[in-house]
Amino acid sequence: MIEDKNQQRTALSKLGEFGLIDHLTASFKINQSTTVKGIGDDAAVITCKNKQLTVTTDLLIEGVHFDLSYMPLKHLGYKAVMVNVSDVYAMNAEATQITVSIAVSNRFPLEALDELYDGIKTACEIYNVDLIGGDTTSSTSGLLISVTAIGQAKKDDIVYRSGAKPKDLLVVSGDLGAAYMGLQVLEREKEVFKVNPNNQPDLEPYTYIVERQLKPEARKDIVKLLKDLEVKPTSMIDISDGLSSEILHLCKHSKVGCDLYEEKIPLDPQVISTCEEFNINSTTVALNGGEDYELLMTIAQDDYPKIKANPNLTVIGYMKEAHEKAHLITRANTAVEITAQGWNGLSE
Repeated sequence: MIEDKNQQRTALSKLGEFGLIDHLTASFKINQSTTVKGIGDDAAVITCKNKQLTVTTDLLIEGVHFDLSYMPLKHLGYKAVMVNVSDVYAMNAEATQITVSIAVSNRFPLEALDELYDGIKTACEIYNVDLIGGDTTSSTSGLLISVTAIGQAKKDDIVYRSGAKPKDLLVVSGDLGAAYMGLQVLEREKEVFKVNPNNQPDLEPYTYIVERQLKPEARKDIVKLLKDLEVKPTSMIDISDGLSSEILHLCKHSKVGCDLYEEKIPLDPQVISTCEEFNINSTTVALNGGEDYELLMTIAQDDYPKIKANPNLTVIGYMKEAHEKAHLITRANTAVEITAQGWNGLSE
């Protein structure tokens, strides 16, 4: 982490745990009517109003999930919230509340945590979720962030990974591979900086893909779009670990196979040009890169007319019987079995 030596540094020990929590959360407002009690008691209180709750948790660890040499703390706070609400939207639900717990080493002053929580607050405002609790503790190994997101939906609206049927269409929102290529650019510039600290990186040609890595967005808009189009997916998942892994999750839980068409995979021109620059196959990046946080879903063929003209959604394949397994149909019309080579959080 690059630090300004003239920057004010307030030791966390000056505030103590409860003083730190009070300080970091003082400016957060309650927006959801379902939040009865937020921060300030032994537990938060949420009312449900005839809906079902969804709950999801992610843990982000410095050196494993993020690198503070190029990830600004404000962006990190924003992303930590975003990756969790994305899982809620993947259930076709509305994200309503979050809790945030952090473990932090003494190399972080209060001002650094203010930056982190500024990003958390921005995400709360944009995604209209309430911060209702969490914990703070010390760490001997850098920064750890755990966010739990709570959402709600009517029972009949919730979409699971297990509902896909043979002949359903495989549909994805947005475009794929940008976050991974943004990471490649940032890692390259980090190595250049190590050799020559006076060399300032020119990231202008890579604006889109770098932003997709540092400040991705969860597709809350797609959940609303599907409701407006009167389309309820038969199954859905968010793309955090790579398209190939997510397709296999849908196939496993729904007990179906799949044909994915290479030529249909949506790629941004900046992804294609950067893949050429790095001499990386763009299809491999889309399949295995991860962190796109787009929504991957299956829909009944009868719903195709409702989505076919929509620029936010792309049909990339269709589901088959389980014994036919999952295959990538290449541009040369060759079937290649899909294997999971995306992000593995437990890899050495």
